[in-house]
Amino acid sequence: MSDISEVTRGRLRRLNLIMVFPSIAVGGVLLVALDTESWWDAAVLGLGVLAALLAFVSWTAGGLARVAVPCLVITAGVWLFGVLVAGSGKAVFGLSVVGPLIVPRLPRGRGWAAAGLVAYVALAGATRFLVTQDDPRGVLIEFVIVPAGVTAVVTGLMFPNKRFYDVVEELDESRWREAELAVVRERMRFASDLHDIQGHTLHVVKLKVALAQKLVHRDPGRAEQELREIHSLVGDTIAQTKELAYAQRRLNLPAELENAKNLFEAAGIEVHIRRVAYADTGVSELLGQVLRETTTNILRHAEAEEVRITLSGTGISIVNDGAPNSPLPELGGLAVLGQRVADEGGTLTVEQEDGRFLTAAAFPSPGPDPQETR
Repeated sequence: MSDISEVTRGRLRRLNLIMVFPSIAVGGVLLVALDTESWWDAAVLGLGVLAALLAFVSWTAGGLARVAVPCLVITAGVWLFGVLVAGSGKAVFGLSVVGPLIVPRLPRGRGWAAAGLVAYVALAGATRFLVTQDDPRGVLIEFVIVPAGVTAVVTGLMFPNKRFYDVVEELDESRWREAELAVVRERMRFASDLHDIQGHTLHVVKLKVALAQKLVHRDPGRAEQELREIHSLVGDTIAQTKELAYAQRRLNLPAELENAKNLFEAAGIEVHIRRVAYADTGVSELLGQVLRETTTNILRHAEAEEVRITLSGTGISIVNDGAPNSPLPELGGLAVLGQRVADEGGTLTVEQEDGRFLTAAAFPSPGPDPQETR
């Protein structure tokens, strides 16, 4: 049980305590005061009322199990005393409170327990015939029918009450799990974005360092330029990481296209970009993330000689050759990104066939603007 559901159940029980406890206390005191003829009878019947109040308060605090058995034994004994000694049919009051509180919360056999409770009330009431010569019809009504009927009705009402608390707990558990799932998804999103930034940058730096090493003696000026670009790239990455930490990072799809083109060309890969339409604003950032992740994967895993990028208003596809002739590898970052695309109503397709690797993201076309259709 979550802390949230326990707090909610506690509030509901305190509400019951405020609303119902006064009625039980006043009703029990009045029954004892009006239906006893001696202080001894009043003391015993009062004990039953106190046991009922203790059980109810413990129930509102979620601790009924600790006092259930003593309270049940006391109220059952008070009822038998009321039948055989005090001659009071109202002595069932305590048992008619304690029993219905306990029975619906048993782990199993609740139906049999309810039947047993009502049967005990009726049978104990019937023992009144052993000690009195009063009108049998009156005795039957006062000590059997009415007490057993009241106990059965109250017990029956407590079953839906228990179910109500169970539903509240289930709803709270559901909200708690949704909140936990949201946290997990946000962590995955953060990890994916961090992977995009750091992984992408490190691979670019690796390429540029390798290039600078080759040029350091042959073309020192070009090597110095590469080192300056590395320095700038690392600075940009630090800034992007800070923006990510403060949830301010936004990818620019045209910039990602240009960046991917430059990286592929620097790695000696031929690039063909076909722009069918400009991407819609609502999906531009996710398409940029798909492009960045795919670019990193191609540079890391493939021996590509050619990459074809096609961009439309609602999707992007990247096809490269040089894919290894092996089963589709574990997707890693693309798998996380695929979930994010799906959450936004799109689909991410990853296919590998005959040495070519396809990564494509597509979103449904936006409907017409209601203002324009009038």
